[in-house]
Amino acid sequence: MLQASDTIIYPTTDLAAAKAYYTELFGVGPDMDTPYYMSFTVSGRHVGFDPNGHKRGFTGPVTFWPVENIKETVEKLVDGGGTVVEEPHDVGGGRQVATVKDADGNLTGFMQG
Repeated sequence: MLQASDTIIYPTTDLAAAKAYYTELFGVGPDMDTPYYMSFTVSGRHVGFDPNGHKRGFTGPVTFWPVENIKETVEKLVDGGGTVVEEPHDVGGGRQVATVKDADGNLTGFMQG
């Protein structure tokens, strides 16, 4: 069973424009603001912006679900008809992420750690 998701990541081609827009929308500045990733905390949720998101297969915002065993989760979804878009991989600090597409092309993210 999944835990409640608290992370959503938007692909963006322009971090500066996203920063201006979402700072206005959220009423706070970003917690993290680097050339490779920007994020805000909004009502306890992590809202990230990835300038490489489109290259990673993101066609829109992707919800990331925390799981205890990311490899096992991905394998089960593939067995159920899903297609791996990104294999589990480390994104720093021991956190693993992966994305899987369902039969309708919807992308779902998973994170461990």
